[in-house]
Amino acid sequence: MNVKLAKIVAHLLCWLPLGYLVVAVSTRNLGADPQERVMHLLGYWGLLFLLLGLAITPVRRLFKVSWLFQYRRMLGLYAAFYLLLHITTFTLFYLNLNLSELWKETIQRPYISVGMLGFMLIIPLVLTSTKTMQKRLGRNWAKLHRLVYVIAVLGIIHFVWQSKADLNEPLSYALVLIVLLGVRIYWYLRKRK
Repeated sequence: MNVKLAKIVAHLLCWLPLGYLVVAVSTRNLGADPQERVMHLLGYWGLLFLLLGLAITPVRRLFKVSWLFQYRRMLGLYAAFYLLLHITTFTLFYLNLNLSELWKETIQRPYISVGMLGFMLIIPLVLTSTKTMQKRLGRNWAKLHRLVYVIAVLGIIHFVWQSKADLNEPLSYALVLIVLLGVRIYWYLRKRK
């Protein structure tokens, strides 16, 4: 498969969750509380894309598949896109687009505070994701983009705190993140020795 075709396929796969939601909403196939289901699914997919982006470096190094690297930025941008839709859905369905209510909810509920902080931190990464900004920022670009680790941790904390009864899914995401960060810490410590 050539590079252009592979990228088109990758983009189509990234749009699949949204396509699924459109079909599920139009066929009324989202259960008893469709607004909550839509909001949660968008959050899951945002976090999933974030973790997939973080998985690229370890997979690339362990299995010597350098071509994967070209998809890391794309996955990060889709993560930001789905997280933006997650917040927009919450603001639209639960707060009637009242931004002052969003501010109140953010202050009063710790799990929303943590999620909003993670989202606010992802904005500079999106704005500096272009090759032009990478050249302009030089070494500082890599330092800035290490915020993705903090964002992922905040996303997991948000997921765990907002889960009321069943913690199996958020804890499985947490385990994946622990492995992804653990591999990086191991490589860092080995490099220092």
